[in-house]
Amino acid sequence: MGENKGLLQLREITKVFSRGTIDEIRALDNIEMDLNAEDYIAIIGSNGAGKTTLLNVIAGVYPPERGGKIIINGRDISGLSEYKCAQYVGRVYQDPHIGTAAKMAVEDNLAMALLRGKPRGLRAASNKQRRDLFRSALTPLGLGLENRLNALVGTLSGGQRQALALVMATISKPALLLLDEHIATLDPKTAQIVLELTEMIVKREKMTTMMITHNMELALRYGNRLIMMHKGRIVVDMNQEQKSNLTVNDLIVAFERASGEAFDDDSILLRRD
Repeated sequence: MGENKGLLQLREITKVFSRGTIDEIRALDNIEMDLNAEDYIAIIGSNGAGKTTLLNVIAGVYPPERGGKIIINGRDISGLSEYKCAQYVGRVYQDPHIGTAAKMAVEDNLAMALLRGKPRGLRAASNKQRRDLFRSALTPLGLGLENRLNALVGTLSGGQRQALALVMATISKPALLLLDEHIATLDPKTAQIVLELTEMIVKREKMTTMMITHNMELALRYGNRLIMMHKGRIVVDMNQEQKSNLTVNDLIVAFERASGEAFDDDSILLRRD
């Protein structure tokens, strides 16, 4: 690879769905991106901008088109399955039900997450050492989950379940954390709690993080970098210094200058995650 250019490198990432048909969609259009270790990037864009598709490609759900490269810590993972990518990537979904197993206990969910991307067998069973690890990971959340290791995850509230999903996504120490609108289905009070827990875990674990949000204010407030996508392309890319004093209106102006189009997605302006 030569010199290290960062934790994540994306090169010529394109994704086309229904190629050659009337329904052909170019969801990603030649994305180029570098992330340094401990970057916390907020990604914003309207529906269809390519945000979730980008995370799906990084996580191995879809392969990039031929020639596209996904490199994490110098390792090309472009051709790996989603299961094998889980060694490098942790993910929290919009729906708390997707990332957790309702009919399994809290400790069993965590045990499976600890072995994510690795061969599974009897080693998935919890033991005292693992329980101590789970309690130490859950205690800082302040939700009492460390005392509910035997509780079925289906009995937890949405906020508790999403907080557990955060711990599950980071407990195996992946190189990269992907947050796919992970507070979108929560009520405002719970969403704020989960956001604060997210920031605590990201800082504590020194996680390199990509967070999708529909909320411009959150995109300006959280992270050290802001990316805005439109029609499968990155049209705005700002560092902490560039975005620190911006307003939502400033961000809209930046988008319109970069894309050459008027910003007309009221759903982003009205969204209060």
